[in-house]
Order: sequence, then structure tokens, then C-alpha cells
Amino acid sequence: QVQLVESGGGLVQAGGSLRLSCVASGRTFGNNVMGWFRQAPGKEREFVAGLSWSAGLSTIYTGSAKGRFTMSSDNAKNTVYLQMNSLKPEDTAGYYCATVRWFRPNIPRTPGQYEYWGQGTQVTVSS
Repeated sequence: QVQLVESGGGLVQAGGSLRLSCVASGRTFGNNVMGWFRQAPGKEREFVAGLSWSAGLSTIYTGSAKGRFTMSSDNAKNTVYLQMNSLKPEDTAGYYCATVRWFRPNIPRTPGQYEYWGQGTQVTVSS
């Protein structure tokens, strides 16, 4: 079992920044990938960013996140971060981290491909 706990959400004005954290505990593996997803009311959960330790800490981002969001990790703390800059009202959503043990070279982008999820942290961006 793996437990994930997110934090760092909050209310911010458009153009502002937030840094989300996701702490992993339990049976974490070197071949895991970590993903950040978000879900706005009435919408499906969507991929935001992903990180693969087995691929040399490679990261990928969805189009709307590129250039504004940065995903990173601190292995000593079993923590991944999502630095979000230049936030927009359309970034408002619950943000979730997820992980799965993964042996393929790509980073999965769909929620169904992830096994463990955190409880989420709310991000609200006011205009």
C-alpha cells in the first residue's frame, strides 16, 4: 500500500503562484511514476503533469501547464511538488497526486492507469 497526502492548495489571485506538495509513504518503489491531476466541478479528472524516476526524473506536462507549472521531487523526503505560476481562473480545481509502479518508457496520462491517489487539495484562482 502507498499513501499520498497533498497540501499547499488555497485561494490566490490570477497571476499568482502556489506550490503543491505530495508526500508518499508506505511501499514506494523506484519504478514508480507520479502524476498530478485536477478536477473541476462537473468536469472529468484531467492530467496536469507527470514525473518518472526510472527515466531519469523526466517530466511531462499537459499543454495548458507547459511554461507555467513545474513538477519536481525530493527523494529524501518522498515528496513531489507542483510549482504553479501565472495562475488563471481556469486552473481552479481540486488537485490530486497519484502513483503507480510503471515499467514502460512513457509516463501515463489517464487516471485509470494510476493505482494510488491522495485526497486532493483545492486550488481556487480568483479573477
